[in-house]
Amino acid sequence: MRMTMVRAWKSAGMDFRRTYRAAAVSFADLVTRLPDDRWDSPGLGDRTLRDLVEHTVNSALRRVPDVLGSTADNLAADSPEGYWAFARATPESGPALGDDAADVVADLIGRATAKLANVSDADVVATPIGGMRVRDWLPTRTFELVVHGLDVAGAAGVEYHLAPAVLSEAAALAARTAVAIGDGESVLRALTGRGALPPGFSVV
Repeated sequence: MRMTMVRAWKSAGMDFRRTYRAAAVSFADLVTRLPDDRWDSPGLGDRTLRDLVEHTVNSALRRVPDVLGSTADNLAADSPEGYWAFARATPESGPALGDDAADVVADLIGRATAKLANVSDADVVATPIGGMRVRDWLPTRTFELVVHGLDVAGAAGVEYHLAPAVLSEAAALAARTAVAIGDGESVLRALTGRGALPPGFSVV
């Protein structure tokens, strides 16, 4: 029984390329369903809903082709959680989306996934914090799509449909990042009902 459950879990999983594509498709679908009258309403903190969408697009989609088309000589981080341990406050900015956000998002997903098809897992690319392998950096973009997609959906009052494997990857990365920044015990205690995290706690 236990081996059967393990095989079922593995068969339900996705690799980092597929989870990125799945998260991007889910985010694109979300953008098409955002109410027209909510774009300039409050989003998260001092950001509007539009700000949240633009931040996600710029960090998780628009930046991807440029990074995947770059090269780096040395590794600055050798894991996704290593990236977040360094880049927790890295600002992301870029062009405004304009009035055709859904079309822009669809185009950027096409560009990002096409570039992804032309690199290998072990290629070392230049990210905002320095060199990283593709297989270690791309999950941080999936994480952005998942977390900020949830922010956007919550602010707009619409559902956000994510594959279980996508959520699993993002949740696991959040837990590993907590360990990397020294908060692993606190997070584990909270997840198992043995403690509570302080207000405003975040691993990123």
